[in-house]
Amino acid sequence: MLDKQNPTLWLPPEKSAEQKNNVHSHPYWYQVLRAFGKDKLAVVGAVIMVFVVLFALVGPLFATHTAEEMDLEFGNISPRLSLYRLPSNTYLYLHPDYYFIRVSEDGHILERIRETSNDMVNRIKEFTIDEHIVTVDYSFVAKAKAEGTTPTQKYAVYCDGTELQVAKTVWNKTYIFGSDSLGRDLFARILEGAQVTLLIAVCSTLINTVIGILYGGISGYCGGRTDQIMMRVVEILSTLPVTLIVIMLMVVIGSGVLTLIIAMGIANWCTMARVVRGQVLSLKQREFILSAVTVNASKARILVHHLIPNVAASIIVCMTMLVPGAIFNESFLSFIGLGVTTASWGTLVKDGLAGFRSFPYQVMFPAVAICVTILAMNLIGNGLQTAVQQYEER
Repeated sequence: MLDKQNPTLWLPPEKSAEQKNNVHSHPYWYQVLRAFGKDKLAVVGAVIMVFVVLFALVGPLFATHTAEEMDLEFGNISPRLSLYRLPSNTYLYLHPDYYFIRVSEDGHILERIRETSNDMVNRIKEFTIDEHIVTVDYSFVAKAKAEGTTPTQKYAVYCDGTELQVAKTVWNKTYIFGSDSLGRDLFARILEGAQVTLLIAVCSTLINTVIGILYGGISGYCGGRTDQIMMRVVEILSTLPVTLIVIMLMVVIGSGVLTLIIAMGIANWCTMARVVRGQVLSLKQREFILSAVTVNASKARILVHHLIPNVAASIIVCMTMLVPGAIFNESFLSFIGLGVTTASWGTLVKDGLAGFRSFPYQVMFPAVAICVTILAMNLIGNGLQTAVQQYEER
């Protein structure tokens, strides 16, 4: 008979230390994200991706120019300006094409100055600036080639006959990342390129995911001959280079953002299908699936409501691995001329390659953006994969 006088008998039993420290006492995603947070490289990758997304979404609000705004007067201006100072306290930037641009002391572009005379034979240009005669002598390279020697300098700047030296070097405040050959702001174009590249990568990955989930789920759950036939199709498609498939589709359906999304979306789903199939094969004999079969649940309901939600972790990990590949494919296709016609990171690299020797920054900035984004997504994918594996091993 129960002792009603002792209230401790009615309290729930105290959990043991092992039960208190049970790793499964918290929700699944809590444990995964906690393990993910302990991976420093994965956290760095996540921070970088947050910055890239904010850079693409919010950055255009702070850009002083639009991506297509052109000013041919200020083409190919470096993000770092070496300034000459005149006695009138005027600062000049000598363009690589040997003409002067008036610049403020802190680095704002003001105006282009036209030469008053141009001696193309002797390679000397003369400018009249603030009642001073400024001369640019760029004949050193030609003279050195004629004499078979190595030039010690490319040009010399003189003011009223006195040679000038660089007074100071400042950052370009008007074009933060410099300008391209058409005088467009490279910073604004990289911002627009980030939007286009990330849009294509995310949308094509979502299409790959949907196709892979449906195909791999049906193949794994049906099993038998259906599974064998469907997997043989996947093996055949896997032998073909993904980039070649995308190029063939792009040639057929044309170029553009939408067509590139479709082409990349239907050409790279085999990896997702294999991952989902493997997970479904391991889950379809579990007790909760057999219970659903016992109560006459349809195959579609079992697949959608029971199997796919339980492989969500593997799907998300695979998606993070597909995004870097999509970014690379978009950049590669745009680089070879089969991608989008608007500004994207691949298009910017292609446009900047023509003047790479003289203006390397035009290739460097978009190339760094591509590399950093791909690296960050790979770090996130590896971190999630490790976190899921650690949880399952426990």
